[in-house]
Amino acid sequence: MREALLWEKDGDRAVCGLCPHRCRIADGRVGACGVRENRGGTLFALTYGLVSAVAADPIEKKPVFHYFPGSLVLSVGSVGCSMRCGHCQNWQISRARPDEDPGLHSLAPETLVDMAKKYRCPGVAFTYNEPVIWAEYVLDVGRVCREAGLYTVMVTNGYITEAGLDLIAPVIDVWRVDVKGFSDATYRRLCKVPSAQDVFAMAERARKHWSMHVEVVTNVVPTVNDDPEELRSIARWIDESLGSDTPWHLTRFTPYLEFADLPPTPIETLKAGREIARQEGLKFVYLGNVSEPEAEDTICSQCESVAVARSGFSVMSRHTVGGECARCGAALNIVE
Repeated sequence: MREALLWEKDGDRAVCGLCPHRCRIADGRVGACGVRENRGGTLFALTYGLVSAVAADPIEKKPVFHYFPGSLVLSVGSVGCSMRCGHCQNWQISRARPDEDPGLHSLAPETLVDMAKKYRCPGVAFTYNEPVIWAEYVLDVGRVCREAGLYTVMVTNGYITEAGLDLIAPVIDVWRVDVKGFSDATYRRLCKVPSAQDVFAMAERARKHWSMHVEVVTNVVPTVNDDPEELRSIARWIDESLGSDTPWHLTRFTPYLEFADLPPTPIETLKAGREIARQEGLKFVYLGNVSEPEAEDTICSQCESVAVARSGFSVMSRHTVGGECARCGAALNIVE
């Protein structure tokens, strides 16, 4: 635990400025994330340095396909979240509170970076639960990563204020953001937050102002965000605001929690979404959580050769040179 950043007093309340909830937290209470607490008029980050899980994962598992493809990334998470998604696969930690998880253990930033080196991971990913609410630890780990020459990845729902983004952005290389839908109504239904606009605005800021590598993931949920026009709106936003070479991962929904009554996403729906994305000009669209030929391969948009072939989370072959297609020289927006 340590004193939080980005907060101010308002009478006996601590007003958190990290995410758009801007919680006004009474003494002895926590914010919506469950991990930032007002103690005697001071806001504390309860999970600073507390880790629920750490593993050396393929970066493709995040999923991130265009940043050091084929590399291992040391993945680390804690507990808590700024959203309450009704289909969350990691709800055991995202909905847990620090005093409820006996598996939490302390891990200093320097120790985490030493682990990355030991397991030959050229990067560290903040993942599993929502890393935005872990900002103080993310910032300190990121600084040590910079000194050690390691890259950093935020696997995030993107629900962050401009001040919050600007706090951690200098030490973050990749913004892998979930876009749950395009409409505010979809966000209210899926995530229990009032609006999607901050997610869009901060993804744009990460890309344009901070020059981060950005990849977008949309878990396609039947009857919730699978409407072709909603998918088209997301694709159009990616093209216009992030660039046509931004990877978009359309992933299959698995029935879970509050949405357990819904069916898994039909593969035809994902394929239709990919076709919509291509119509809108997106060059790199992937289908996740399915076993389909070429669903996760990087295809050169110019010569249509397979630049990176994948199976599951593994890179089977790669034909790139300096992030370009080895066959025709076209740019692939791959950092390697």
